Amino acid sequence: MKRGLMLTGLGLCVFVVVSAVMLKFMPAPLKESDYMVIGSVATLMALGAVFLVLVSTTMKSTDVFFKKRRK
Repeated sequence: MKRGLMLTGLGLCVFVVVSAVMLKFMPAPLKESDYMVIGSVATLMALGAVFLVLVSTTMKSTDVFFKKRRK
């Protein structure tokens, strides 16, 4: 439960920071498509951060994405 809340908080914080930075540096007259791009990039970054934290903390083996088959 605590781990899930921490991962949710991490994703939310990354989303807010990325969207705030992109809103700050985008040119002034923003259109609806600009907001969609900002939200999409922020969502991608947040999910990427959660994925990296999950892979780095739960999987301790060297080959995370491949399993060796028994012969």
